[in-house]
Amino acid sequence: MDANPVLAETIRGNWIENRHRGAYVVVDADGTIIASAGDIERPIFPRSAIKSMQALPIFAQHAEDKFHHTEEELALACASHHGEDAHVATAQGLLTRLGLSVADLECGAHQPTNSIAREKLRATGAEPSALHNNCSGKHSGMLSVALAMGVPTAGYVGREHEVQKRVRAAVEAVIGEPLSEGKCGTDGCSIPTFAAPLRAFAYGFARMATGRGLSDELSTAARRLFDAATSHPHLVAGTDHADTLLMAAFKGRLMQKVGAEGVQCGAIRDKGWGYALKCDDGNIAASQAMLAGMLLKLADPDAEQRTLLEGLAHQKIRSVRGAEVGELRAVG
Repeated sequence: MDANPVLAETIRGNWIENRHRGAYVVVDADGTIIASAGDIERPIFPRSAIKSMQALPIFAQHAEDKFHHTEEELALACASHHGEDAHVATAQGLLTRLGLSVADLECGAHQPTNSIAREKLRATGAEPSALHNNCSGKHSGMLSVALAMGVPTAGYVGREHEVQKRVRAAVEAVIGEPLSEGKCGTDGCSIPTFAAPLRAFAYGFARMATGRGLSDELSTAARRLFDAATSHPHLVAGTDHADTLLMAAFKGRLMQKVGAEGVQCGAIRDKGWGYALKCDDGNIAASQAMLAGMLLKLADPDAEQRTLLEGLAHQKIRSVRGAEVGELRAVG
């Protein structure tokens, strides 16, 4: 198998220090390939890039009717958030309304990703809780699905739990591919993650963006989740994160979500195109440069959006003293 092309490189001084290979694909809701590079049929773990797909059972099991999910809570269900006050409060608000507590979350605890939120928590002397986990919104949503189905909440992260069976079925429905037990792992937040072709995830995002090929129920759910995420971009990531900045700048036109190990997925909504990208070495910054290079060519950015994308496509590397010493840039 041929190696994927170099899509980003790190320059230090006058020399190339690192070359980052990867693949990406942009497709429409009929499966027509708009643009691609590299091996788009190789199965990849999408990780957190498909949280909006994993949130679809909130609607399929009518949890949103029973528990009256707010738009903010739906956005947080799609999020890898930074543990800032708004993120923690939104997750806590849904748990309280569900009659549950932080002890019911099975995602584990970690320090807030945002440095200011992290220092603020340390100043209080408190330990981080599962509410600070970047996946607490997704997990709170999954707990609402369990309650709506009338099944036990304990163990909801397990592959054989009814909640995860519904999540798997929802992802299969939108990407048009079966998810195999032979290509399955466990995500950092303890839920199952299944590998599928990069092309399939792009196709799924195109279908979610347009509703084409989906049932009326799935189409409505996808639109509600995309609308919530793009209307509340701060809740999907956090202060100064690329996902938040991009969705805010594109004002509803772009659904964008990062996943661990250099995955980027989303949709250019007004074009009806979905995309998926994977940086082979898992470098998140390099994957962001690749993403920006792709969007510069395909998303018809205005001046403000172009400035933001150019900054991501050409990321300055600085010394501890602040001197510019290199650049991570999109190529190819």
